[in-house]
Amino acid sequence: MTIRGFRGYAEEQSLEVGDLTTIIGKNDVGKSTVLEALEIFFNNEVVKLDVGDLNVASKDKLVEVTCTFADFPERLILDAAAETSLADEFLLTSAGSLKVKKRWDCSGAKPKEEVYVTALHPSADRYSDLLSLSNAALKARLKLVGVDPSAVNQTSNPSMRSGIWGTAPQLDLFETDIPVAKEDMKKIWDKLSLHMPLFALFQSDRASRDSDSEVQDPMKLAVIAALAEVSVQEKLNDVIDAVRQHATELATRTHTALSKLDADLAKQLVPTFKAEPRWASLFSVALEGDDGIPINKRGSGVRRLILVSFFRAEADRKVAAGHKRNVIYAVEEPETSQHPRNQKILLESFRALADSEGCQVLLTTHSPGFASDLAVESLRFVAKDKGGMPRIHPGSEVVWAAIAEELGVLPDNRVKVIICVEGPTDVDALKSLSAALHLADKDVIDLAVDPRVAFVPLGGGNLKHWVNERYIKGLNRPEVHIYDNDVSSYSKYIEIVNARADGSWGALTSKREIENYVDAEAILDSMLVVVPVDDNEDLPKLISTALSNSLELTSLGTTNVKKVLAKKAFPLMTAERIGLRDPAGEVAGWLTRIRALAEE
Repeated sequence: MTIRGFRGYAEEQSLEVGDLTTIIGKNDVGKSTVLEALEIFFNNEVVKLDVGDLNVASKDKLVEVTCTFADFPERLILDAAAETSLADEFLLTSAGSLKVKKRWDCSGAKPKEEVYVTALHPSADRYSDLLSLSNAALKARLKLVGVDPSAVNQTSNPSMRSGIWGTAPQLDLFETDIPVAKEDMKKIWDKLSLHMPLFALFQSDRASRDSDSEVQDPMKLAVIAALAEVSVQEKLNDVIDAVRQHATELATRTHTALSKLDADLAKQLVPTFKAEPRWASLFSVALEGDDGIPINKRGSGVRRLILVSFFRAEADRKVAAGHKRNVIYAVEEPETSQHPRNQKILLESFRALADSEGCQVLLTTHSPGFASDLAVESLRFVAKDKGGMPRIHPGSEVVWAAIAEELGVLPDNRVKVIICVEGPTDVDALKSLSAALHLADKDVIDLAVDPRVAFVPLGGGNLKHWVNERYIKGLNRPEVHIYDNDVSSYSKYIEIVNARADGSWGALTSKREIENYVDAEAILDSMLVVVPVDDNEDLPKLISTALSNSLELTSLGTTNVKKVLAKKAFPLMTAERIGLRDPAGEVAGWLTRIRALAEE
């Protein structure tokens, strides 16, 4: 998304949004402004734009928020005679994405909204305005540009546009803003609006008033999410259609009767059915104590604890139900008023939500402790430049250093060993394996709880930088590097680590990947599929293929398979089962060496 002219953002700033994205920075630097700009873009309800939100230095008196989407419907049905696609209508960017710009003119007493689709669109004369033409105007344009009317379906506007564009000597495609206010462009936007993701903003500092229950009480979103289900939408549309049919019939009969009394007046009136019911306002659900005290009257810590429970429940529901309508959860400072244990539970719930299909999570924080548990690439650092203007910086090692300097991220002095692996799933796998072996033998170090060890997921593509540049050398801690054996180039990085003289060591798994240390029984119990477990097979790919071939199970890509194995299969492994999969005691050997370093 990009933002311009809104509050402190005088100049355009861009934010790349991943599945889990955290905006970090000092207080009053512009973190919440980004989330509120998105709330205005999607809903304009929890936060409503007013002219006071215009940046004081703005010369054109415009506020702009633009969102670019990669997941949009392939086909759109405008009416019974017209089906089209965004690509056919030249409504995509050069990258093939959907870019929607909302602009508010704040020069008057109230902001005036205009919506555009920014796309690589024909700019040639007679070919640039087709989406704004009526059916009659398109028929006239057919003749004007010399298209045989019999060659196209004249009852279908998309068909006529296609015929006109198809015969153009040159379209002169140019990225332009196409207003959505007229004719078929409005119909397309109306259909697209139904596919826009739900955006739910949970603010940190709104007052506890009954009128603010939609913010303080996450149960409000339960109603919105239920109404967004396809089956519910279909039933509600049936209600609208039934009301439309009966009301239009009555209006038509009234119009006919009027024409007999005053034909001229009747010509000026056309029966039109308008239906935009606010269904969400008709329903409510609440959590109340036995004493009848509502959530928004409880303390901030209790409300936030309920928020923790909501996100855990929603994460479970999303995973169990599979893909529904896309949802974006935006939460300001989720760590506020929460015990560190609850902060960790909440963060795990956010991760689970972000891993589910059709879901993104946006967070803000100024807490170094909370941010330290997040992947560097998921962070967006907001800081003011020398002129006092907020700038949004994408996550990187350089940015992490800036975050550490500005917010004071300090190393934990209890940590004696740093374990470097490729990704978060490797962390979960090693923690589960060590916990199982520790349960059978207390002399084995338990990586899941031992404060003397810290994990650093390096990211497979960044291994060489971590090894060669030694980013964490300044912590003066020995490093243990354990990588999968499926990439030939990793062996040279292990050699570099083993050549150090500071106690650091590295090893490649003897099996293909860490996932090959799980057994078939754990896979069956956690993923309900039977696959052969072999030391050298691409196990995540085998499981993904098996899920795709099943008519009853939800298919998953290899990345998500790894996540499920890490979270559900590895915790099922016992010391006995690890011994059967790893008879040479390779994993136990790693843990013995790690413990020795931790005790030095």
